[in-house]
Order: sequence, then structure tokens, then C-alpha cells
Amino acid sequence: MAHRTIADQLVAQIVAAGARHVYGIVGDSLNPVVDAVRRAADDGVDIAWVHVRHEEAGAFAAAAEAELTGRLAVCAGSCGPGNLHLINGLYDAHRSRVPVLAIASHIPSAQIGTQFFQETHPDRLFLECSAYSEMITSAAQAPRVIRSAIHHAYGAPGVAVLTLPGDVAELEAADDGIDVLTPAPAPRVVPADESVRALAAAIDAADRVTIFAGAGVRGSRDEVLALAEKLAAPIGHSLRGKEVIQYDNPFDVGMTGLLGYGACAAALEGADLILLLGTDFPYPEFLPDVPTAQVDIEPTRLGRRTRNDLAVLGDVGETLRAVLPLVRARDDRRFLEKMLSRQDKAMSGVVGAYTKDAEDLTPIHPELAASILDEEAPEDAVFAVDTGMGNVWAARYITPNGRRRVIGSFLHGSMANALPHAIGAALAQPSSTSSGDPAGPGGTGDEAARPRAVVAIAGDGGLSMLLGELITLRALDLPVKVIVFDNASLAMVRLEMLVAGVPSYATDSPAVDYAAIAAAVGIPSVRVEDPRQIRSALREAFSHDGPALVDLVTDPRALSLPPKITRAQVSGFTRAMAKQVIGGGVADVVAMARSNIRNVPR
Repeated sequence: MAHRTIADQLVAQIVAAGARHVYGIVGDSLNPVVDAVRRAADDGVDIAWVHVRHEEAGAFAAAAEAELTGRLAVCAGSCGPGNLHLINGLYDAHRSRVPVLAIASHIPSAQIGTQFFQETHPDRLFLECSAYSEMITSAAQAPRVIRSAIHHAYGAPGVAVLTLPGDVAELEAADDGIDVLTPAPAPRVVPADESVRALAAAIDAADRVTIFAGAGVRGSRDEVLALAEKLAAPIGHSLRGKEVIQYDNPFDVGMTGLLGYGACAAALEGADLILLLGTDFPYPEFLPDVPTAQVDIEPTRLGRRTRNDLAVLGDVGETLRAVLPLVRARDDRRFLEKMLSRQDKAMSGVVGAYTKDAEDLTPIHPELAASILDEEAPEDAVFAVDTGMGNVWAARYITPNGRRRVIGSFLHGSMANALPHAIGAALAQPSSTSSGDPAGPGGTGDEAARPRAVVAIAGDGGLSMLLGELITLRALDLPVKVIVFDNASLAMVRLEMLVAGVPSYATDSPAVDYAAIAAAVGIPSVRVEDPRQIRSALREAFSHDGPALVDLVTDPRALSLPPKITRAQVSGFTRAMAKQVIGGGVADVVAMARSNIRNVPR
């Protein structure tokens, strides 16, 4: 196939590799690429330019599309400031290991190195947040570099960056006849026999085994549950592992860490062997000094977080299938039963405290709102979750079922990700059926397709940071429901300060009617201050075919208390409260106590 310009060639190659959208803002040195997308779309090619209001949002949206589909997703930025705006979203995509290609257009090639207007060096700037970053300088070089970038994005997987000067993009393309690029089938990564035997021996030598599962158990759920059954082992999980392993799991004991809930911390501390399966959980302070075996497909993750008495390099499913016949079954189930009893008590007590008899309490308890959202959201919804307290409410109250998805900036931890992630999620999966994906598990493919609900669980802090993407949402008429947990506060930062013994400072924001802002751009919206109106407001939002926003005015003093509170945390909290009282904030201290006393772990 002959291509008119390098820009045409680039578009043809990304389409052949699976890309369906390019997220960005048009203009300047990027115009040749934008025009190539337009011409391809006019010719019936399945590619579209998605006009976002900030390039950072475009990178986030591409990351969400890539995560949900496994296909290459593309974002783009014009020279200088335009592509610099991509960098935060690209960090998120790269750390989440999803295949994203970023097109960073550049100043005229003859001006590079002269301190020209808007000159930066994108081929250097993006090195740390990419698996590949190269500049195209000639027509002969272009097809191979484009192909290499796509291979790196799929192979890492992660971000690949192509720097493309505007004048080079307009050059006549050299055609080498090779432009179809798709990822190769994933290989089987089987552990060494000696590793399997060593793992089996370590398991058989332990009386109390606890499994801690991460996102790496995706595709290996049945094997993890079979091992737990044979060992009478409780299963804890990371936030990214929640959607994979928690549902229909009779061994579930929740999460640990600051977002944690349930009996996971106790199950880890009470074990004499912890099995870390497909997790890179980054907080060693929540992983006790207990003999630990780790199974992971990536060798660089082995042992970098906590003690590692045994490292097994291999796919979790392949490893467990090999080890299951070798380990002895446990008849003694007392440890498992004790942890499950603690889990039940924690879920009905600590985690459920704010949802019990909270319908008449104002301001709205965010836990109550999250619980009602869980009940009202469709069974196949995609939840895009803001960093901060949004992570907490999703972790504790959104119930996975094998069809729902929960995505977020779980490794990069960026604010403002929920809305742009939701935009990419909606474009990635525009329709669904009563069984989940069309012709998916349990489906025939004959059901009437409907837009798949995408829910952005947004904090007011995150939403306000990329507020302009509400315009994108309206312009595209996407079926995204933005649920704003509006506490006019950076609540997670407030908690971090208090735990560190520092009175909260500069964490409060002005009260803003986000429903009014959404209405002003044409999005159906409602502001809710009465907890008895939450359910009806959510039902009304989900009844809309297009976007909707529900602004829930929640209690800014609600704290996400972990299932285990250390002496250091108590000491820090006490110091902070004392300083706040001395500083004249007695009323705030009393109000915070009233908001949280029922939720203190006992």
C-alpha cells in the first residue's frame, strides 16, 4: 500500500496495530498527523481523533482504553507545551503496563538545537516514562521506527513515544510493504522444576498459610482458589487484585494497607508462610516479617518489597498447576475459620459502621453514598476511581462480580484521573449486553446492545483539576456517570497529616456547586445534600443514555481508618489533635470525633 506522507504512513500503521482513537488537541506541528487521521476516517478507516481539553487527559484516556481492551491506544501533543502536558498521563500508563503510543510532534527539524520558539527535546524528556522514545528524521527510517515503537508498546507492555517534527511528517513516505503490526500471542512462562519442588516443600512445612494476591492472578483465579481450598488458606488481596479474586471467594479476608479493611492484616501476621502471588504491593510496613514465598512473571519484582525466603519466577497459573498435586491437603481449618470470622465481624462492624443508620445523618457519610452507588450501578459497569479517598470507597464498598471493572491510577497515584479514564473507558467499550460483553460468558450475542455504563468516582479535588473534560464528555455524549464525592477538602492528605502528627493545613477548598457547572455545559446533573435522596439521584443519572453528574455533598471529616491502627499512628493523630485544640480548633476536633467514633477498629 502506498502512502502519501509519513503522517499517512504512521496512521496506517497504528490502525493495523489495533488503534481506534487518537486523543489530543490539534494544532501547529501536529497538524499533518491530524489531517492524516481525518483523511483516513473519510476513507472509511476505523480511526477517530478525540478532542480532549488537556493533553494530560488524553494520555489518561488512552491508558484506560488500552487497559480495558489490550489494544494499542494513541495520544498526541503538539510541539513544546502540548506534548509536555502528556507526561503525567504517560507515567500512569507506563507504570500500569498498558500499550500506549504517544506522538510528540516537534519544531521544524532545521531549527532543532537553536533555542527556537517552543523548543524542547521530547525524545529525551519521555525516557523515564516509556519503554521506547525515538525521533523520526527521514522517510527511509520512519516505517521501521514506527513499527519498533509499536512492538515496544505491546512487548513491554508500556508507553512508546515517537517524536515527529512537523516538516518531517509532511515528507513523501517510503513504502517498504510492511505495515501490519499485531502483538504476538503471549508465551507460557513455566517455572523451573526445582522452584516448583522448593515451593511445595515450603508450603508443606507450614501450618498456617496465607495467600496475598495481586493483579497478576488474572487468568489464574481457579488455581488460586483451588490452592486455598487445599491448604485451608485465607486469601487477602491488593487493590488491583480485588476485581480478580474477591468475588465468589469463600476464602476472602479483604485488603491490608491504608485502604485496607477486613481480616487481611491479621491473616498475614498470623501465618507462618505468606504466599505473594502476582503482586508488587509497595508498602513493606503492611507486610509482616513472616517467612514469605513470592511467585511473579517479572524477575525484577521478586524480593524488592519485603523479605523473600523463596522466589519463583513464572506465571502464577502455570506455577500453581504444577505445585497443586505436590502439596498435602490440610484437615485443620481452624486458622482459616478464625480469619473468616474476623472478616465477617470487620465487614459488619468497622466497614459497615457508616452505612448503618446513616440515612438521616448530615453531612452525607461517604461510606453510605458508596454503598448505595454499589447497589444502584449496573452489574457490568466500569468504575474509574480518583486517587485519594475515592480509592478507599471503591476498595471497601464497590462489589466485584467478574463483569465489573475497577480502574484507576493505582500505581502512579495521580489526582484527576477518574474523569479522563472514564472517557477512554467509554470509548473503549461503547456497548454491552445483559451478560456483560457482547457474546461474552453466558451471552449469546443476540441480546440488544446497549451503552455500557462507565462510572467516574471523582473527588472534588481531582475533578476540579481537569474540570474542562466535562466539555469533552458532553461533546462526545458518552454514557459516563460522574459521581462527585464533594467534601470541599483534600481528605486523604488531611489524614496523612494527622497520622504524621501535623494539623491539617491548606487541605480545604471553597464550596463549589459542581452540578451547576455540569448543567452549564449541558450535562444533566443534581446536587445532593440529603442522604435520603442519594438513591433516587443515582437512579435518575443511570436512566440517562448520555452523561450525567451527581454532586454528593459529603462529610469532610470522615477518615478512612485502616483495620489496624499502630501506636505511631495513634501518637501522631493525638499530637495533631492537641495542636489543633491549642490553635483554637476545638469545634473541628469535636466534629471529627463525632464523624468517626463509630468507625474506630476495636
